[in-house]
Amino acid sequence: MANALSTTARPAISVAATLYRSAPYLREFHARTVETLTRLGFDDYEIVFVNDGSPDNSREVVLELSVQDPRIVLLDLSRNFGHHKAIMTGLAHARGKLVFLLDCDLEEDPELLEPLQAKMRETGSDVVYGAQVVRRGSWVNRVTGSIYFSLINAVSGMKFPRNVLTLRLMTRRYVQSLLLHRERELLISGIWHLTGYDQVALPVTKHNRSPTTYSTLRRFSLVLTGIISFSDRPLRWIFYTGFVVLFFAFLYILFVLGNYLLNGAGVSGFASLILSIWLIGGLNILFLGTIGIYIATIFSETKQRPYTIVRAIYRGGREGEPQ
Repeated sequence: MANALSTTARPAISVAATLYRSAPYLREFHARTVETLTRLGFDDYEIVFVNDGSPDNSREVVLELSVQDPRIVLLDLSRNFGHHKAIMTGLAHARGKLVFLLDCDLEEDPELLEPLQAKMRETGSDVVYGAQVVRRGSWVNRVTGSIYFSLINAVSGMKFPRNVLTLRLMTRRYVQSLLLHRERELLISGIWHLTGYDQVALPVTKHNRSPTTYSTLRRFSLVLTGIISFSDRPLRWIFYTGFVVLFFAFLYILFVLGNYLLNGAGVSGFASLILSIWLIGGLNILFLGTIGIYIATIFSETKQRPYTIVRAIYRGGREGEPQ
């Protein structure tokens, strides 16, 4: 991940947002964000957009806006690295004393900066984050979302907040601490919580203005990433399960041997034998797959490939070399 840009003076606030199929929303997002910042007295600000390999013309729209507003910074990534890594790259380049993070699809209102700031002043916290009052989507999404958080909390042994949004206002010291996390297999909601500091939730309503880019397979992958990244419990459970299976297998061997010695006959049951083989075989495949995921994660982390690659940085519509 590229290092943060050096500067002689920090702006009062940085607004950070990622771009992926965001072109229809950008002009309204920029206008509403600037209006909110001005109304709250943030005359010294910057807006950091991260182009995460967006296939539409989001990059061109931001470049047009940056000619009008020189406080816009565009980080143009060399390809699509994923939402979470793009967010971390944007935070690494955000220079403000406060950092306001949100998605630019207007499902989270830029005007929410005002209650976030008020909550931060009231509580003295380092982070105020948005949490959905009612989870967006169908009942299937709500049920699976509840299962996801319950599973993550049970397996990791931590208590991650539920229904968190990208929307959040953060202090400089929290962002600097957040950027100390360097793992490549990243679940950003877990990293937010794991960093610590005083964090306060603000109940908000998320709009439904754009289709989600998170497919069912992608969400399942996030569950696996969360479990593997924050807990070694599955490996311990494999050991305990193997021990229990071995114990009962030993008891069954004693039963078969005793029956043969006392009655002179073996134990019949072809169906039970096949079912046992299927059970043990399935457990073996499951356990090997779990171990394989941990090994794959180790493989990914030890290669130390670039977190993201910033192809160019634009300020005021002019291209500069990434630092």
